[in-house]
Amino acid sequence: MINPKNKMELSNFLENLYQKLLSKKTKERSEQTILWIALGSFIIHLVMIGLLHFNIIAISEPSNLLKNPIAAIYTPFSFILVYEVYLLIYYLPKSTSTYISKQYEIIALIIIRRLFKDLSGLSLSFNWFNIKNDLQFTYDIVASVLLFYLIYLFHVQRTKVYRTIENSKKHDSRISKFINAKKWVATILVPILLVIAIYSFLNWSLGMFQSLETNAISFKNINNIFFEQFFNILIIADVILLLFSFFHTDEFHKVIRNSGFIISTILIRVSFSVSGIINNVLIVSAILFGLLMLLIHNKFEKHLANAAKENNEKNEIEE
Repeated sequence: MINPKNKMELSNFLENLYQKLLSKKTKERSEQTILWIALGSFIIHLVMIGLLHFNIIAISEPSNLLKNPIAAIYTPFSFILVYEVYLLIYYLPKSTSTYISKQYEIIALIIIRRLFKDLSGLSLSFNWFNIKNDLQFTYDIVASVLLFYLIYLFHVQRTKVYRTIENSKKHDSRISKFINAKKWVATILVPILLVIAIYSFLNWSLGMFQSLETNAISFKNINNIFFEQFFNILIIADVILLLFSFFHTDEFHKVIRNSGFIISTILIRVSFSVSGIINNVLIVSAILFGLLMLLIHNKFEKHLANAAKENNEKNEIEE
């Protein structure tokens, strides 16, 4: 059995670590740092493209990211996406629905980033629908619009509140324990994020200066770098949080909603392993599934809130 004093010390240590890694002040500093890094990386990328264009440096069969200035937008977008992942972790202890919405925003931004990359390689011919790159660009354009609208609907649904403050106060103790569990998970995710980000960045940087043939395996799915591994970890974190949520609530509609969110995350992860229209269909389906789960959950909440209100009115009349 854990000594109460040791338990208190561990709790204080985790809380201090959480405040250092995920406080509002840290978030603001991280935002400023990432913006400067993104700006610097954009300029460096443009300079590299210019040096190659004027034959000042030579690379045998350089990556497509070094052939067109439009592709330079891809680099700062990648750093901004890493910051979006940090925000996802930041919102994890605060709200489950906000945390999930950040996942959806990240995958939508990944598609937008992919559009910048594809723009640099468009053929612009009458055989548009016969050219793989142009066809993928079309899929991504349609998918980005659909995702933007679905995410808007998700935001609308997640801001709806039906339970009264009085009802929520009944579970304050259990909610506090669940929030602490989410803080621990979030704190652990931050160093994992940093390690994967640094490793992915080094791998990506080396890949840009290698020929397409020698780097075909590691650089084939550049859009998946970092995010494929991180979403694997997110699935594990989500399952852990689902198990912890049973200590907080056993309400059927909440358990189904949280389980549905995990399925949605898994679908997003699976989308990284396929390409073409299947990739877009999986991503859209994942967000649509999460939206429907939240929509039905809110109908449950509304029904329970109305039932509680009617019961209170009935009791007041009887008194």
